Amino acid sequence: MKPSHTDEEAVQLLGSKQDAKVTVAALDVDAAKKARHIAGVPAAILAGLCYVIASIAMILLNKTALSSFNFESINSLLFFQCALSVVLVQMCNALGLIDVEPLNPKIVRIWLPVNVLFVGMLGTSFMALRTLNVAMVQVLKNLSNLFTLCGDYYFFGRTYKANVWACVALMMLSAICGGITDLSFDATGYCWQIVNCVFNSSFQLYLRGAMDRVSTHTTNGEKLSGLSMVFYNNLLSLPFLAAMILITGKSWGCEGRSVWAEPDLNNHVFLSVAALSGFIGFGLSFASLWFLSTTTPSIYSLVGSLNQVPVAAIGMIAFSVPWTTTNLLSIGVGATAAVLFAYAKSKQ
Repeated sequence: MKPSHTDEEAVQLLGSKQDAKVTVAALDVDAAKKARHIAGVPAAILAGLCYVIASIAMILLNKTALSSFNFESINSLLFFQCALSVVLVQMCNALGLIDVEPLNPKIVRIWLPVNVLFVGMLGTSFMALRTLNVAMVQVLKNLSNLFTLCGDYYFFGRTYKANVWACVALMMLSAICGGITDLSFDATGYCWQIVNCVFNSSFQLYLRGAMDRVSTHTTNGEKLSGLSMVFYNNLLSLPFLAAMILITGKSWGCEGRSVWAEPDLNNHVFLSVAALSGFIGFGLSFASLWFLSTTTPSIYSLVGSLNQVPVAAIGMIAFSVPWTTTNLLSIGVGATAAVLFAYAKSKQ
């Protein structure tokens, strides 16, 4: 028989166990603190900076690729970027850096409508960027919030307070003022951007129900992770874009033939910009997920709204857009309204 512990030994044993628990708890706290800091800098700040830089770079590179060159095969450019994202996701998955939901036919069937909206969102964004300056694209993007709120009310019966609608009214006023004073007004570009806002809002509204339905078919019984959505969106976009390439083009010819005659394919600068925009797009997916994991959704939305100001300013400088007091006021009002909108929604 094992000898029983004396009272004194029992107290010492209990004390040692409690000390061990305290030590483990202290180590866990230290590990958590280290996880929230990288090289002494808060991880949320680093993630936010990466997100802001990647989003600015993505918009400016796409604008450069579309307006600074004579490349006409938009669908082919989209196909290349989507295919590159699929390859990069699978490479990271193979290296064990990320976990991606395996391809599942049941998930594919549910996700197809989401993907149609995703392709529409990408395509209309490219078409708008071809003719509109970056600043106006940023101002008009705020109209997506109006369509989303209307969709929330119509489909889900969700109501919002007057302060939220007041912010949306400010966004609309900013867009109207910007359009009136836009020296490079292009009706086609404005139409494409408004259609893009409709696709963007529809994507957000439909995505909510689709993610719940998909969760019953995932390997862990949870919703698709952000990177799994990147994989499914880009992979399922390829057949749609391939069909668009086959049925579009100049003089009734398919883009699949005309793309190879594009002079810019021999331009190393264009090829570098197109490739870099694909890599930046993939990096933006990582940065946005990292930032969202280190902060609250309200702060994430707030930073996205504030990001409009540097994007608009850099775009005006980079592409020699005339500076006028009214244009600057329009951008300022739009950005302020977006910030107040994010704040009001978080409070509600």
